[in-house]
This record gives sequence, C-alpha cells and structure tokens, in this order.
Amino acid sequence: MMTSRIAENLADVRRRIADAAARSGRTAAEVTLVGVTKYVSADEIRVLADAGCTELGESRPQQLWDKAAALAGRPIRWHMIGHLQRNKVRRTVPVVEMIQSADSPRLVRAIDTAAVELARRVAILIEVNVSGEEAKHGFAPERVEPFLEEAAGCENVAVRGLMCMAGLDPGADAARRDFAALRQLRDRLQRNCPEDIALSELSMGMSGDYEVAVEEGATIVRVGSALFRGIM
Repeated sequence: MMTSRIAENLADVRRRIADAAARSGRTAAEVTLVGVTKYVSADEIRVLADAGCTELGESRPQQLWDKAAALAGRPIRWHMIGHLQRNKVRRTVPVVEMIQSADSPRLVRAIDTAAVELARRVAILIEVNVSGEEAKHGFAPERVEPFLEEAAGCENVAVRGLMCMAGLDPGADAARRDFAALRQLRDRLQRNCPEDIALSELSMGMSGDYEVAVEEGATIVRVGSALFRGIM
C-alpha cells in the first residue's frame, strides 16, 4: 500500500511539474524535484528513493545527519533546505550535495571554512527574503549583489543560484509575486555577475505552490507532503 501510494504521488507531482514547465515554454528536464523528508521516517524515504526520487531535502540538521546515516549506501543526494546554525556546519558539509539555505554572510564564511578543512567544495544557494517578513531568514534583496564579490572569493564554496520561500500571504497570486521577484533579481544580477559565481538555479516552490513556481522559472522545487499524501 505505502509503496504504490508513494509511487502514484511521485508520478502525479512529476506530471504536474511537466505541465507547468510546458506552460512556461520549458521541459520537465529543466526542473529538479527535491523530495522533502521533514515529516517522514527512513522507511518512507527508502520507498521514495526506490521509486526514483533521489534528490532529497531536510530542513533540520540533526534529522539530516540521522537519515543520511540510516540510508547510507543508497544513491541519494541530500540538500540542506532549512536554517543552518554555524555550529552545525562542519557536521553537515560532508553529508550534503547542496546547502540551499545560505542565509547570511557569516554562514557562508563558516561553510567555506569547514569545506576547506574537509577538502570539499560545497554548492550553495543564497537564500533571499523576497517577502520582507521579519520571521523569515535570508538576505534582503538589495544585499545580495554586494555580497557576490565576497562569495566569489570563498575558496571552497560554489554559488549556484538563489532560493526563496513564498510569503505568508495566502493564494497563488501572492506566491507568484514572490517567485517572480526572485527570478527578476536573478536576471538582473546575472548581467554583472562575478566570474566565479553561477546563478543558474532558482529554488522556489513547495507542495502548495510548486506549479506556480515552475511557471515563474523555478529550476528546483522542494516538495514534501504532496509526495507522502495518504500515508502521513
């Protein structure tokens, strides 16, 4: 029951991504689905990975470490997608393919220091607080460009793009506004970007709004509850 339900959910999410990509003149291959594992155990994650979703995201460092250890040996690429405290960076860096929630200069510097010590190069996304809500982490939009020069000088950090969460205002229109703002910021920054910085990735959209995010240019969507509907 669980195996078939997760497989059905995954197929439905992938179909919706493909349809949304087509509406924006793109293909599904241009959008990476990251399955968010925040509310499920290693058993459900194993089923999801076996069904073909091997890009996985966790928002809590301790849970990330535990789940990565429990599923070691499987072809899973882990993404850190939640707030990361600097004292948890060194243990997180060896586990992940990407840290999507690089939300401050001090955190980026801590990631770089840990990556140098561990002889790793870590891909990151700069988290942007496009809605301006005080409760959200991330760079203010106007602070991203001044930081790019510093980020370009980080020895073992590779900036790959931007990430955001939609604001708390309900409805697809509000989410679309935030996602469009991130895309427009990325497009503007790309015109005068430091040589060592790539801004090709836009991570935006979760279970309630990932289709809108894809329509607005997302290259990564972070989907959790839609993948585990019917078993949570």
